[in-house]
Amino acid sequence: MSKNTQIATFGGGCFWCTEAIFLEVKGIEKIVSGYSGGNAPGKPTYREVCSGLTGHAEVIQVTFDADVISYMDVLIIFMTTHDPTQLNRQGADVGTQYRSVIYYHNEEQKETAESVVQELASYFDQKIVTEISPLDIFYEAEEYHQDYYRNNQQQGYCSFVITPKLQKLRKLHADKLK
Repeated sequence: MSKNTQIATFGGGCFWCTEAIFLEVKGIEKIVSGYSGGNAPGKPTYREVCSGLTGHAEVIQVTFDADVISYMDVLIIFMTTHDPTQLNRQGADVGTQYRSVIYYHNEEQKETAESVVQELASYFDQKIVTEISPLDIFYEAEEYHQDYYRNNQQQGYCSFVITPKLQKLRKLHADKLK
């Protein structure tokens, strides 16, 4: 039996946080941190993206087995483990590079993303500002950004920002975890 492998690309603030969340989800086969949605020519560096001048967002690209977890479920986990009502920020991370964004790979993903955002709107006190845009180019981030949480759990940012997000994931989506 062949796998029903699909790819999703989205950003919800710092890609270290988003990557750490999806490492715990059943059906996720691969996660790559990177950049997308910018207008600067060539492959951007982390320093350039952090400047806010490239227009890129910090994103992850998730390869998943759709026979184990649906694209809709991937999006619901994404939308409920960050704050999709904050424009160009997540907590103390501020700038367009931290925007909430779903980059769709095809029309079916676009329709699903729009449906999920609409369905979840009533669960939030503020309006959802998550951008839904076609994926243009995905640039893989530098190697030290890959698998960041696993490699740096004792680092302050990981302890104070990522660990609470993982606790929220485990509470809200226990049935979807490895």
